[in-house]
Amino acid sequence: MSLKRGLLYLARSPTRKAVTPAALAAAGYPAAGAEAPETYARKLSVVDRCMSILAGSMAKLPSYVMDTRTRERIDHPILRLLNVRPNEAMTPSVRKEVLENSRNEGGNGYDWIVRDPGTGRVVELIPVPWYLVEPWKDTVGRIWYTVSHPITGEPMVLPQEDVCHYKGATRDGLKGISVLRRAADTLAEAKAAQEYSRTFYENGGQPSGVLQTDSDLNGYLMGVDGKPLKRQDGSLLTKKEALRTDWEKVHAGPKNGHRVAILDLGLKYTPIAATNQDAQFVENKEISIRDIARYFGVPLYKLGEGKEAYNSNEQNAIEYVVATLHPIVTQYEEEQTWKLLTDREIFAGLEVRINMMAELRGDRAARGQWYQIMLQNGPFSVNDVRALEDLPDVPGGDERRATLNDVPLSMWAELSRLRAQTRPPAE
Repeated sequence: MSLKRGLLYLARSPTRKAVTPAALAAAGYPAAGAEAPETYARKLSVVDRCMSILAGSMAKLPSYVMDTRTRERIDHPILRLLNVRPNEAMTPSVRKEVLENSRNEGGNGYDWIVRDPGTGRVVELIPVPWYLVEPWKDTVGRIWYTVSHPITGEPMVLPQEDVCHYKGATRDGLKGISVLRRAADTLAEAKAAQEYSRTFYENGGQPSGVLQTDSDLNGYLMGVDGKPLKRQDGSLLTKKEALRTDWEKVHAGPKNGHRVAILDLGLKYTPIAATNQDAQFVENKEISIRDIARYFGVPLYKLGEGKEAYNSNEQNAIEYVVATLHPIVTQYEEEQTWKLLTDREIFAGLEVRINMMAELRGDRAARGQWYQIMLQNGPFSVNDVRALEDLPDVPGGDERRATLNDVPLSMWAELSRLRAQTRPPAE
């Protein structure tokens, strides 16, 4: 089934409780045409970069199917969807980026599993935006998903077997909570700082000041007809407000910076000096970046921040893979194993795995050292290493080797006699 036909199928599906624009607005989401909170948050460069890093990291990790009993990789039909083409419109990397962005934005990423109606075989994987899906439980505790058509709003009810659900932090195990919601206060503070900075430069990069005059500015501004002037909303315009408006029209904004001011009628302009809080503004922005990066679990060096040495960045890269990516990858593996493989295959020990070595390919020194340790101690063969590097096998590369200094105790006596026999006689 193509993506287009699948969306049409959504519109014809039986109804339950539609996730309509009105329902979304009632739940606190903006009305149609308004800017979504997630879009608003991504206007912060650190938020956009953190989400791009996480989505990009997941997008480049290939999948494979492994027999957990023999530790061998299995050629399985599902790999065509995971690694070649998941649906008509997307490449595998684009699908994974959509899923991870949805998981970070709304706390939930959803994969619609389209199956052949005759055989039940998975034929397409279609990621659905988080705001179009609503999970729920029936009276017996079974999980269902109401998916709304992105154009018509018509709903379709899917069983849990036909939806891969990837969650963020969760309280009840049914729905995830997005990073943006958990970091709402920190994001609001960072956004306020960004607005403060923009306002500062819109005013010509100059601090505010005070206009003084000995003239009487009480009362309202009169027109040529002797009547008070009014604003567009109908309220009366005071003399002070008129003077402020005229001054800002000429001197406010980046294009009006450093213009010569001509003052008459006894006007005096006194600028207000910058405060200590203004001097610490850059430092406060750095604190916001660190706080937001901490929520996402992204090291500062990936954001162009921090002053760590190269060795520290190398350690941070390992920590990023272990502490941030590994839990996310584990959830993807577990969900895909349960939903994309049959019960018979799962009982036989098959699992969907994601190769995280792609995240470490940029660090050749660390990767080479790890391969050397694994080869010398025996866990890996030459062909195992070549497989991780996407290289073909070589003859004799399946044999494992280890140093003679590390042998089982049961072989120690035989090895001792062999060494004694081959030892040269003392002179």
